[in-house]
Amino acid sequence: QVQLVESGGGLVQAGGSLRLSCAASGRTFNTYHGAWFRQAPGKEREFVGAITSRWSNLYYADSVKGRFTVSRDNDKRTLYLQMNSLRPEDTAVYYCAATSTFSRAPQTYDYWGQGTQVTVSS
Repeated sequence: QVQLVESGGGLVQAGGSLRLSCAASGRTFNTYHGAWFRQAPGKEREFVGAITSRWSNLYYADSVKGRFTVSRDNDKRTLYLQMNSLRPEDTAVYYCAATSTFSRAPQTYDYWGQGTQVTVSS
């Protein structure tokens, strides 16, 4: 069993930066792939980026590539999302998630955090 708790969301101006953290409980977290998703009002939840468990391979949505960076610290059992050059269209609730089978599809993820709001003003 893994429990995930996000932090670090907030209000930022366009062009600014934020770093989200996702603290995990459970000794098996390091064996899971970690990912970030986001959901804007009236839209479906979408994949943002992910990092695999063993080799830390990175995957990103085209919309954030070059601006966002996913990382993990297995000693701290924490997943991170560094977001730079933020745009108003990045406004959404951001969720971290964990899965034993890597995918970009949210339905394959076993564990979810509660979400943290990110608002980017123009």
